[in-house]
Amino acid sequence: MGPPGGARLVLGVLKQPACLFIWRLSLLFFSMWALDAQTTVETKPLYIWQTGPWGRCMGSECGPGGSQSRAVWCAHSEGWTTLHTNCDQTERPDNQQSCFRVCDWHKDLYEWQLGAWNQCVPVMMRSAGVQRPTVCTKGEEGIQTREVGCVQKSDGEPAEDVICEYFEPKPRQEQACLIPCPRDCVVSEFSPWTSCSKTCGIGLRNRIRFVLAPPLFGGSACPNLTEFQTCQPGLCEGEENLYSLRVGPWGSCSVPLPRIARQAEKPPKESSKRSREIDKSAKEGSKQSRDGETPSRGGDKQAREEGKQSMRERKKMRDDEKQYQEKDIKSTEGEEKVSKNGNKPSLSNRKLVRENRKQGKAFRQADRPKRQKKVKNKAKKEKMREKGKGRLREKGKTKDPETRELIKKKRNKNRQNRPGGKFWDLQVGYQTREVTCVHKRGTIEALSLCSQEMLPVTFQACVIPRDCDVTEWSGWSACSKQCYYNPNGAKGERSRNRKVSQFPIGGGVECPELEEKEPCSPQDGVVPPCTVYTWKTTEWTECRVDMLLSQQDRRRGNLTGLCGGGIQTREVYCVQASAVAPSNLSSLRSREGLRPVDSELCLGVPPNTTQLCHISCPVECEVSLWSAWGPCTYENCQDQTNNKGFKLRKRRIINEPTDGTGNCPHLVEAIPCEDPSCFEWLVVKLEECVPDNEKECGPGTQIPQVQCINSDGEKVGKQLCRDAILPMPTICEVPCSKDCALSPWTPWSFCSHTCSGKNTEGKQTRVRSILAHNAGEVTAKVVAWVSVMQGPSLLSLVQPVFGGLQCPNVSALQEMRNCNEHPCTVYHWQTGPWGQCIEDSSGPNTNTSLGRTRGDDISCSVGMQTRKVICVRVNVGQVPPKKCPESLRPDTVRPCLLPCKRDCTVTPYSDWSFCPPVCQTGGKTKSKQYRKRMIIQLPANGGQDCPEILSQERECEAPSVCHGYRWKTHKWRRCQLVPWSVRQDTPGAQETCGSGIQFRAVSCRKLDGGQADVEVCLKLASPMPPLTQLCHLPCQDDCQLSSWSKFSTCTADCVGVRTRKRILIGKSKKRDQCKNNQMYPLSEMQYCPCNKYNAQPVGNWSDCILPEGSRMESQPGVRVQGDMKECGQGYRYQAMVCYDQDNRIVETSRCNSHGYIEEACITPCPSDCKLSEWSNWSRCSKSCGSGVKVRSKWLREKPYNGGRPCPKLDHVNQAQVYEVVPCVSDCGQYVWVTEPWSVWKVSSVDLKSNCGEGVQTRKIRCMLNTIDGPSEQVEDYLCDPEEMPLGARNSRLPCPEDCVLSDWGAWSACPLPCSENSTRVRVAFPLRKPGKEKKCPPTKEAESCKINRNCFHYSYNITDWSTCQLSDRAVCGYGLKTRMLDCVRSDGKSVDLSFCKELGLERKWQMNASCVVECPVNCQLSEWSPWSECTHTCGLAGTLFRTRTVIQAPQGDGRPCPSQMKQWKPCLLKPCYSWRYSAWSDCKSDGARCGEGMRFRNVSCFVSDGSGQQDSSVVDEELCGDVELSVNGDRQIILQELCTVPCPGDCYLTEWTVWSPCQLSCVSGDDLGFGSIQVRSRAVVAQDPENLLECPEQELEARPCAGGQCFEYKWRTGTWRGSSRHVWCQRSDGLNVTGGCLAAAKPLADRSCDPPCTKPWSLCTEAGVCGCEEGYTEVMTSDGVLDQCTVIPVLEIPTASDTKADVKTIRAYNPIQPAASAPGRAGRTWFLQPFGPDGTLKTWVYGVAAGVFVLLVFIISMTYLACNCGRCLCLKSRSGCPSDGAYWMEPSTCTVPYTCPACQKLEQDEFNRQSHLHQCVAPLQQPPPSQLEHSLPPPHFETLIT
Repeated sequence: MGPPGGARLVLGVLKQPACLFIWRLSLLFFSMWALDAQTTVETKPLYIWQTGPWGRCMGSECGPGGSQSRAVWCAHSEGWTTLHTNCDQTERPDNQQSCFRVCDWHKDLYEWQLGAWNQCVPVMMRSAGVQRPTVCTKGEEGIQTREVGCVQKSDGEPAEDVICEYFEPKPRQEQACLIPCPRDCVVSEFSPWTSCSKTCGIGLRNRIRFVLAPPLFGGSACPNLTEFQTCQPGLCEGEENLYSLRVGPWGSCSVPLPRIARQAEKPPKESSKRSREIDKSAKEGSKQSRDGETPSRGGDKQAREEGKQSMRERKKMRDDEKQYQEKDIKSTEGEEKVSKNGNKPSLSNRKLVRENRKQGKAFRQADRPKRQKKVKNKAKKEKMREKGKGRLREKGKTKDPETRELIKKKRNKNRQNRPGGKFWDLQVGYQTREVTCVHKRGTIEALSLCSQEMLPVTFQACVIPRDCDVTEWSGWSACSKQCYYNPNGAKGERSRNRKVSQFPIGGGVECPELEEKEPCSPQDGVVPPCTVYTWKTTEWTECRVDMLLSQQDRRRGNLTGLCGGGIQTREVYCVQASAVAPSNLSSLRSREGLRPVDSELCLGVPPNTTQLCHISCPVECEVSLWSAWGPCTYENCQDQTNNKGFKLRKRRIINEPTDGTGNCPHLVEAIPCEDPSCFEWLVVKLEECVPDNEKECGPGTQIPQVQCINSDGEKVGKQLCRDAILPMPTICEVPCSKDCALSPWTPWSFCSHTCSGKNTEGKQTRVRSILAHNAGEVTAKVVAWVSVMQGPSLLSLVQPVFGGLQCPNVSALQEMRNCNEHPCTVYHWQTGPWGQCIEDSSGPNTNTSLGRTRGDDISCSVGMQTRKVICVRVNVGQVPPKKCPESLRPDTVRPCLLPCKRDCTVTPYSDWSFCPPVCQTGGKTKSKQYRKRMIIQLPANGGQDCPEILSQERECEAPSVCHGYRWKTHKWRRCQLVPWSVRQDTPGAQETCGSGIQFRAVSCRKLDGGQADVEVCLKLASPMPPLTQLCHLPCQDDCQLSSWSKFSTCTADCVGVRTRKRILIGKSKKRDQCKNNQMYPLSEMQYCPCNKYNAQPVGNWSDCILPEGSRMESQPGVRVQGDMKECGQGYRYQAMVCYDQDNRIVETSRCNSHGYIEEACITPCPSDCKLSEWSNWSRCSKSCGSGVKVRSKWLREKPYNGGRPCPKLDHVNQAQVYEVVPCVSDCGQYVWVTEPWSVWKVSSVDLKSNCGEGVQTRKIRCMLNTIDGPSEQVEDYLCDPEEMPLGARNSRLPCPEDCVLSDWGAWSACPLPCSENSTRVRVAFPLRKPGKEKKCPPTKEAESCKINRNCFHYSYNITDWSTCQLSDRAVCGYGLKTRMLDCVRSDGKSVDLSFCKELGLERKWQMNASCVVECPVNCQLSEWSPWSECTHTCGLAGTLFRTRTVIQAPQGDGRPCPSQMKQWKPCLLKPCYSWRYSAWSDCKSDGARCGEGMRFRNVSCFVSDGSGQQDSSVVDEELCGDVELSVNGDRQIILQELCTVPCPGDCYLTEWTVWSPCQLSCVSGDDLGFGSIQVRSRAVVAQDPENLLECPEQELEARPCAGGQCFEYKWRTGTWRGSSRHVWCQRSDGLNVTGGCLAAAKPLADRSCDPPCTKPWSLCTEAGVCGCEEGYTEVMTSDGVLDQCTVIPVLEIPTASDTKADVKTIRAYNPIQPAASAPGRAGRTWFLQPFGPDGTLKTWVYGVAAGVFVLLVFIISMTYLACNCGRCLCLKSRSGCPSDGAYWMEPSTCTVPYTCPACQKLEQDEFNRQSHLHQCVAPLQQPPPSQLEHSLPPPHFETLIT
């Protein structure tokens, strides 16, 4: 069958051309996509269900029974809502569901459970299509998630999240994280190559490096730390030694088998075959080591059984051999035991057996004859021993039971202090090691192959290890807190202990903690409540202002009557507060029951001991000005029998004084007078003048309008003035038309004096002026004739005929009268101060002594106060009382309140202070203890005084006991050797000699010698001394010597020698070999040391320290900075150090120095800012309304050395302090006073009529206005210039018969608000009627009201607050600030307040307010603390400190705190002695070439100065006698340790390197926050090339650490050496490393050229092309290849059009520095050599120079001519415009025109007319645009165009 249809289609399609195939395939895919989209659109439903969010869970009960609902609706696919029937009902979502109704109490049942954060996933992986960066710089951003769910607290069951969300939001489930960049391993540079591992043949040498930083975050692993290199120093002579004797490690310490076990292990035949078995085992040693098997022995099981039997009987053994057969025999059993499964012994056990066999063979072969003899002797000894034991047993049977009991007790007591006693089970065992012969390949061979005379020892004595064993825990102790107070407060502690039953011996497990503590809290109700301690305070002392003043100026501290801010103090003490205080006790009685206790018992912050306070300043009585004198009135109008009268004047109190009105000055003054009256008539005004006989003019009268007033000027009924004289009508005159017209009289002036005397008399004046003259003059003769002939009555008829009534003379225009005619004898009542309040004897006495606190304003009774009242005549003195009005006499007695008496109250004495725990060593000085009591209430008002004694002291009775513990060591026991059963077959075993171990007991003692538990010393004493030590029993042939004696003393330094000796002891004295002084010297000699010392100062000078006891007298309870001597002469100290002749520090006493250099110093005293006193207040800046007044202080002395600062100075001169306060001047304080107008001066004089235009003048003065009128003239500027009256007026003097009007009256007020539609008027009235046919001018004048011209609005203006004003006797505290109210006109002018008051404007402001001036409190300091302990116990850097604290911070302008709150001085220098280790010795294996060995070091006493800059020096160990034996704080001294000597051919690991410095993960110096890490490593060392494959892996350890620093890694490069250079990575601290630098950024290390550079003096450049060395230039071929390197040319001439030359260069020459080669540069250049072979210039060079000179002269000349003819223009090309020539051209973007200054205008016009291009000389055709584009000058090239 053929392919299916689909396959045929594909095949057919594939046969089409490629383009057609792709086109059809695209159409097919597009049609399929369109069909699918159409199907999708058609299948999408038109109507779908939509739901809203679920509502709140509702229900009647809490829990899962609730329900919640949501909205469900049907919507069209386009979004609009439709009917439900349009949607499929079967798919309708539920609109209701059950839910969990959450209630508040569910909060205790559910909680959020937070899972751990997952691994940080890069953001790139979560974002599709985002590529990760190739180079990581700072890290990669990531996201980590966690599981968060709501669970039940009880069982962790999951719950709905809405339950937990009801109480708190759901915690976040994602967080950002940082994936750090991978950090490769960083290693150091290699060390130098080691020497060859072999002296002949092929060996290895190696070099190693160590790890500096481990690989982190997926970085590259560390490279090999070791590099190997074969070496061959030379050929070996003879055969190479391939075998080495190796010793293994010592095995575990074991006890020897009991005798029965040994006999079972050794059958009779076995001893005879031992040597053969050992030989056989030696031959098969190699095979056994490879197979790892050793045949088991048949007697093992029997040995085990007998071993167990011996273990059960170990407590009954008492002889010497059985002391080794004790309970720890399991170690031996483990070595020989075979498991039940038939398994073979372990490798370690097999080695031990094999080792015993090998060593036994060697020893027995060498010592077989001696051993046979020894067996015989041993048998004899055994028989003798058995006989002795039998006799002892018989002897013991004879003792009675009591004797046996005593012996038993003694043995038990001795057993406590010997090894194997109560706390330790000391038992000597033995340990063995294996000796093998090793091939260089590492294989074990037969011992016979290793040639060595003597095999090493394979056994040694040891201590059987014992682990620490402790008892069970004791019961918990009682809680240290035996009371109940607060569960949230401090808790108690309880403990339990366990004791040591077995100490760790022989490297056993150390003891665990012997004490365990836990917090505890007693239950409420079970125990009584705790004693609570609280702070209590005494009463505040009285507020004292003088203490503040004394801080600033001590001269002001003695002032009295001060007030304002002050300081008060109190004392603070600690008392025991009862948990339940009785509520019925008063505060005073409860204080009496509180006893002071130690202040350390109170935990909280103590209350303040000082505070600011305020003494209210007395308000002085202020009175108003005197009123005018009143009329003469009776003293009492009700009793007018006495004809005595007084004139009175009064003043009133305008403030509220502090002490009431009793201390105010007198308010009434009286003057005796005659004819008194209580009521009188007052003339209000005079009516118009009415001529007599009803005429129009002539004489007439004025009727006065009166009213009745009393003596106070108040209006009363007219009937009261019936006895007073009624004023009479006044004669007046109405002038006729031709009469002289006079003005009305002015009011009477103020009286010139207030009283009259011999030299003074009161006067009043009034004036009038001439307004118009009469018609003509009537001569005196005519007047006289008419008067004589016709009578005076006809004179008035004559005057109109001859002329009007003549004007009076000048004297008649002024009148004067007497006033204030009463004498100047003024009397008043004067009062003295109120006396002390005394008890009123008429009433009951209730003033008992009560204990009331200050401030309780409660009185106990009513008393009486009196004062003196006298009558005083002013300026005379006291006069009889009858001179003063009796009715005005003040009171002399008043009642008062008596304060209660208050007794002094003190607390009970506190408990006696504790006696200090001083040890009774040396001089027994008895300490003292103290107790005190506090005054909590001072006496007042005559109460009982305080007791004089407030503290007591006594000597301590009980002697102090020193507490401390120490270890006591007992005698060393005898030296115990390896058990006989182990060493019996060794050479010399018949002697009891060799190395062993000896024990001693250790007990715990108190410092006074008493016994103590061992656990106490473990906790509080130094480390326990060792219980065992190695010892040596000398053998017969050994030489025994005593210990060295001490060196003999030197008689003088640097003179003679000193010696020490030792002697031979025992049988060594007789042996000849011991008398060899070279082998065993018996004396040593050394030169006496030269002890030369020199002292020199070291360190800085200390602070300047003032001598102690320089405290100045101050107020009790207050410590102010100024109270202590803070300045003056003190001393500073510098430490002295003493060195010996070896420059080692020694005690300063060796240099006869007390340790210090002392030098006097000066601490400058602080000087406060000093200002002058306040100046007087200036005048108010405005004479009317609100202004300011100023006073100032001048700076007298600036502060220095921390003195009290100055207040804010004037910013201009920095020398003056201003205080500005607002003020208001009474607008009527200064008034203009005018004199009467002068006589008219007529300018156009008409002598007949005396009228016409004229001028009147008058004097105007500014006067101070008082209540008695203007008193004195002042400067004119004090009066308002706008209100200044006119001093002259031009007007027309009326002629006879003209109407004469009075002066214009005042303008009427404009109606408010101001409007131009309203008017104001003024009127005048006619004084003389006009003649016939004449009329009076208008008597009324009106003008429109205009705002701010003649009509004003008024408003109140409030000033700013003044500064806080204090009393004159206060420096700070509460004061008063004020502000002023001003009435301001609408044009801004201040006017009198009456203008605003008349309008009834609202006044809602407060004019006064209290304020506070911050008190200038100086800084208050505590006393200096005692000197601290030295910061270093030894060395040069030790210092002593003392500090002080700020008790009261400075306030206001108080003296600031000094900067020095801490002082230091050097300590007495002491040498620093310490124990230090020496370097480890080389590892040595005893008796073998390699294997396990030991290395040793010593601990010596070193001295240093503690600075770390000087090397320590070794000194005698006696100097470290007081120093604890510890090295770097480690009290465990280790002087030897196991080590391994590698065998030839071994491959091994080096020792661990020291831990590297802590290193942070940083980028650009910024810590990424991953912590710091440090690392150490071990490298591999190999000795034979054949064993390299068997080497172990190198090791690396890393650990986190604290601190650390950031390191940066950068590539460094060396200079090129040929085609290569050195490239390395360097750390920021200068260390060269491998790793750490980015591999992608590594610079090139090789720059090989292809083809290679073979030409002479050629090299490969960085660009990879061949160049020439310095001093040579390249000559290139046409194809860019270096042809040759030639000498450097010095002249380069470019040829732009030359194409024939085929010589090119890639570098030019600079005589100073060769230029960098530029490979690939296009263009050709000829090089000409200007110098000849002999070094002289060639001839053509001179020609070229001359041509250039001529060309320059030509260019300069042409430029000059062009500028003079006005045809010059320079075009400068802009950069970026290509050009090969210069042309005339239009301005373009590529040119900038420059013109000559003389022809700029002409050339610019010419240039603008040209539109085509020209050549430089002659015009040519315009080039095509393409040519134009290339015709611009090159950049920055100027072309001259003419």
